Amino acid sequence: MNQGFDWDAAGDVLPLLLEGFRVTLLATVLGTLVAAVLGLAIAVAARAPSRWVTAPVKAVMEFVRATPLLVQLVGAAALFTSVEPLTLGIVVLGIHYATYTSEVYRAGIDGVPKGQWEACRALSLPPRRTWQAVILPQAIRNVLPALGNYAISMFKETPFLAVIMVQEMVFEARKYGADHFAYTEAFTLAGLVFLVASYPTSLLMRKLEKRLGH
Repeated sequence: MNQGFDWDAAGDVLPLLLEGFRVTLLATVLGTLVAAVLGLAIAVAARAPSRWVTAPVKAVMEFVRATPLLVQLVGAAALFTSVEPLTLGIVVLGIHYATYTSEVYRAGIDGVPKGQWEACRALSLPPRRTWQAVILPQAIRNVLPALGNYAISMFKETPFLAVIMVQEMVFEARKYGADHFAYTEAFTLAGLVFLVASYPTSLLMRKLEKRLGH
């Protein structure tokens, strides 16, 4: 193992980490989109009047929440061997976080004043129009900061994708470290890239939360 910090090794590994960061960012963006859309669908389905709809939805949600993301990734990779690892990882990330974003949406929907629902009924608006034009615009606006925080959490959990051979940033750091005995440089730079990418985003989410809170 190298003693101290080898700047030459750091310069060599940085391009590889940036290429891995591209994969990390792609997985985060697409996984967040899956989680946002699917989470909203789950939140709406959970309010259905029929238990034939709500019971299976809640059962799946509890199962996903009760099992670690790492186990879900490995299990999905074993079941769907023909699916490209990055695609599989994005879907698993999206489903995993959808169970949490659904609760965020639920809170946003519950936060819409009852008078809005009563006004829609008084105007005889159909359910679809009520959701699209009145309820969801208000609910989504209120939960945007929380959704952003989950996107940041997903970004920081993308290293789990390495277990299914997705060549994201930490995968590249580990591979370079193993090949060149330069784990310190590789993982230090990977950590710095995560910090530089996530910290400003978290500050932005705080500003957005304060702004929407007024």
